[in-house]
Amino acid sequence: MKLPLRTKYLIYIIAVHIALVGLTWLVLQENKLLFIASELFILVSVFIAVQIYIAFRQPSDFITAGVEAIRDKDFTVKFVPTGNFEIDALIHVYNLMIDQLRQERTKQAEQRFFLDKLIEAAPIAILIFDYDERIASINPRASQLLAVQPDEVVGKPLADLGYSLLAHMADLADGESRIMKPNGIETYKVIRANFIDRGFRRSFLIIEELTPEIMASEKNAYSKVIRMMAHEVNNSIGAVNSILTVTESDLSDNDLKQAVRVAIDRNDRLNRFMRRFADVVRLPLPNLVPTNLAILVNDVVRLMQPQAEAANVSLIGSAPDLSVIRAIDVGQMEQVLVNIVKNAIEACEPGQTVDIALTAHQLQIRDNGHPIPEAVVSNLFNPFFSTRPNGQGIGLTLAREILLNHNFTFSLQTHSDGWTVFSIRWP
Repeated sequence: MKLPLRTKYLIYIIAVHIALVGLTWLVLQENKLLFIASELFILVSVFIAVQIYIAFRQPSDFITAGVEAIRDKDFTVKFVPTGNFEIDALIHVYNLMIDQLRQERTKQAEQRFFLDKLIEAAPIAILIFDYDERIASINPRASQLLAVQPDEVVGKPLADLGYSLLAHMADLADGESRIMKPNGIETYKVIRANFIDRGFRRSFLIIEELTPEIMASEKNAYSKVIRMMAHEVNNSIGAVNSILTVTESDLSDNDLKQAVRVAIDRNDRLNRFMRRFADVVRLPLPNLVPTNLAILVNDVVRLMQPQAEAANVSLIGSAPDLSVIRAIDVGQMEQVLVNIVKNAIEACEPGQTVDIALTAHQLQIRDNGHPIPEAVVSNLFNPFFSTRPNGQGIGLTLAREILLNHNFTFSLQTHSDGWTVFSIRWP
């Protein structure tokens, strides 16, 4: 066993002085005066050795106390000078070091506190992972955006979570960014990056919702196009129809009159077509009135029943016994439901079903017709986009604008059971 230096010193001093006492006894026991003087000398030597040992231990004690304070992360412990030059030099160096450590620790704590507050207050969603790529923390915006509580996701790998938006991010590599539109409505910019924590790499995700900016830019673009088209078409059709009407009244040839009438009717249809586009641009803010949604659903079912019967599609409506009262613009919401039910009926083959179900917090229009192709999901609500040859791509765009103006959340997707569901939710 290796002995500490102080123990070796003590053993050496004790051994030396025991030897001196023994030699003095053997050599000087006959000369009493010299023997007493020698013993006094040995006692003085022992006293000096003890003082040297105490002085020798003092720096070691200071070092030990300082090491214990640093190990306990107590950076408030400082030593007072003792008057000993060598020890005071050591104390001065230690006090400088402890002051620097305390400043660095305070700075790091302040930076960490600021960073935590910044992440917590950030308007973008942030997910931070641990060393094993499991979620370590999420900020309030991420919790709101993903509609989850932190304890539901913390400690789990991203790939194991059942949220559609997160599932699209599982294969994102560090340093990669991606624009995602998982349901055709919301648009997100996702960035994955990393930082070094205690010498090891950790990843984090930043999710920025671009939906409002993109919708505003998109609406501004197609509004200009629609206004220009409507202006040119309406001016031309008005003048042309006036000429055709006069010409029709002056013609005696029935075939020519019939041809002119076909041209006038076609112009009228074109005019109505352009008005539908203009309706998206001129859509007024909703006139909110408390309304029983159960009555509205029943009215839409009765209105669309003939079209469903003509297509040999079963149209079913169900509502709770209690009234579901919400402040809505009845005309606008009826237009939304008519468009959605019409699309559902057209997606069905004869014998299939469209089901409208109303609950206290949501309305679902379901059909088991043709599923939505994965390739078109992100374009469903885009203006002028339609999967039907004669479609105008206006119905879902108009529905989107109306629902957003009502502050309702909504989604359209085909589930794994084959049913396509348009969900409208409210608080």
